[in-house]
Amino acid sequence: MASKFRINSTLSRLRLSRPTLLFSTSRAALSLPRRPCQNALTNLPLRPSRLLSTTPARPLAAVTDDHSKDSPAVVERFVDQVDVVIVGAGPAGLSAAIRLKQLANDEGKELRVMIVEKAGELGAHTLSGAVIEPRALNELIPDWKEKGAPLNQPVLHDQMKWLTPKYVFPFPHPPQMSNRGNYIISLNEFVKWLGAQAEEAGVEIYPGFAASEVLYAEDGSVKGIATNDVGLDKNFKQKVCSRSYVECLILGLHIYIYTVITHSSTLFTSMAPLQESFEPGMEIHARVTLFGEGCHGSLSKTLFRKFNLRENSEPQKYGIGIKEVWEVSPEKHQPGLVTHTLGWPLDNHTYGGSFIYHFEPEKHFVAVGFVVGLDYQNPYLSPYREFQRFKHHPFISNLLEGGKCISYGARAINEGGYQSIPKLYFPGGALIGCSAGFLNVPKIKGTHTAMKSGMIAAEAAYDALFPDAVDAPDVKPEPGPILLKSYEENLRKSWVNEELYAIRNVLPSFHGPLGRLGGIAYSGLDTMILGGKVPWTFKHKKEDWATLKPASQCKRIEYPKPDGKFSFELLESVSRSGTNHAENQPVHLRLRDKSIPVERNLRVFDGPEARFCPAGVYEYVEDEARPGEQRLQINSQNCVHCKTCDIKDPSQNIDWVVPEGGGGPQYVWT
Repeated sequence: MASKFRINSTLSRLRLSRPTLLFSTSRAALSLPRRPCQNALTNLPLRPSRLLSTTPARPLAAVTDDHSKDSPAVVERFVDQVDVVIVGAGPAGLSAAIRLKQLANDEGKELRVMIVEKAGELGAHTLSGAVIEPRALNELIPDWKEKGAPLNQPVLHDQMKWLTPKYVFPFPHPPQMSNRGNYIISLNEFVKWLGAQAEEAGVEIYPGFAASEVLYAEDGSVKGIATNDVGLDKNFKQKVCSRSYVECLILGLHIYIYTVITHSSTLFTSMAPLQESFEPGMEIHARVTLFGEGCHGSLSKTLFRKFNLRENSEPQKYGIGIKEVWEVSPEKHQPGLVTHTLGWPLDNHTYGGSFIYHFEPEKHFVAVGFVVGLDYQNPYLSPYREFQRFKHHPFISNLLEGGKCISYGARAINEGGYQSIPKLYFPGGALIGCSAGFLNVPKIKGTHTAMKSGMIAAEAAYDALFPDAVDAPDVKPEPGPILLKSYEENLRKSWVNEELYAIRNVLPSFHGPLGRLGGIAYSGLDTMILGGKVPWTFKHKKEDWATLKPASQCKRIEYPKPDGKFSFELLESVSRSGTNHAENQPVHLRLRDKSIPVERNLRVFDGPEARFCPAGVYEYVEDEARPGEQRLQINSQNCVHCKTCDIKDPSQNIDWVVPEGGGGPQYVWT
């Protein structure tokens, strides 16, 4: 993973008057000017660096207080003011940003839009199946083909299969799952392209910055976000720099590049950045804050509680999607083929299935994935090991024979649908994309709905920021914080709501007394004959964390040992995700009560954490302090940011928060 060199910690000694540019030693390069300087680093060759945003930014701080250099306990946050800040550079956040700048640019308005993204580069934390329906993209960027969008493989053939342990049978294909006109893509690559379109429109994008706190005004409205402090050890103490001479030299070089680009009259005479690595977070204040963190975002879940956003909606339902990308033998690759399966290896009362997508014909890639509903009941079920077992079915193993697994990842997905859409706005901001939950479960698609939600929110935000631009002379700006009520109203009138309403009863039907078979029968009737126009709406029964049965009531599941050919040990798969976190930092998987894992989860449910996590983060080990007892060990460096633990923990004792920006998976072709 490319290292990050941040220079914010040096800025507390400066009064900034020029744009602050933040650098990354990533692959892309920018030619930098040089000018004479008496600094000792002048004669060193300049290594090109990439700007995190190619859009000129205002100063990240205007420092006026003169804090004592001898008071390291005094930590000052830098403050930046923007019009709109968006948390998360996924399809929803980028679409919202692009739409905002489109509206502003068309009318000659000055509008500053900033996106902060916890991944070190765009797309690094993005994972999906993925078959994209281009409906929202057609609306947002009609000439996307001319602009080189990475939608290279149209779907050419659809098929559904029913699996038994040894056989495969054709299965009726519901009309909602038709992929005519859709494309098989890497969402990871698509997000990178969408980010380039956003920067071209004038959006400021800052990857490697993790939003860790919602900021509130005195009236209780949201006024922006803060990024987390960087350079704390596992005990939340400021780290003392232990860099080598060479590392200090490289950091000094980056400081010099900063002074060259900003033409600062004050060079960094202090060696503070070479003596310490602690860096306080930044505050970004905005009139509108849009949260597009993805499924079960760490900030979004706090907003649900503070503003009671689920007061009039059902609880959200979740699934975990686990995916591998394989390079298969050329003769087995069928570009444009989309396959979905139901049945084995899951039992009749566990919702889930698989997807197999052939894309990138020159590379012979196949995306193989498995989704398990997180409302499963047996604590011995392991979604990861179900996926590994699935690949040994002859229908799958014949495809993978002679191939090579090149990538792995996992993420939680929203499955609650129409019933679980919360209130979308609150004073000062709104939820967009998977932070709210717009996945179409039968289609297994949410990118198009996420993008559309971001676009609708952007239009509502623009109208609120520039009421004079609204085609209604009687519209006057309301005093106080901005309320994006029109966002929710317009989304309810959009094709997003229409699409989700039509399939609202599909998922709940699988949780009746007849289980999967009853769900298939009802869903077929509802979607293929009645078109979802029935006068009733089924409810979701329980939240996913409350569905586990005690281990004493369940049968242990014996999984076959991985063969290293089709199935793999968990840590081998995790290595293919590229995930990495600095070990000596605060653990981002927080236990509210450290006694609960052993006292309840281990004793009642036989330690389900080690099974529901797809990255080997949790394991019960011998407690050295108490011989004969066990304790829960958290290997946070393995985390792939799927959020499953926060969702499925039967004691709701695990709180997933963001680690230092830039940490986490480095997904490729996902």
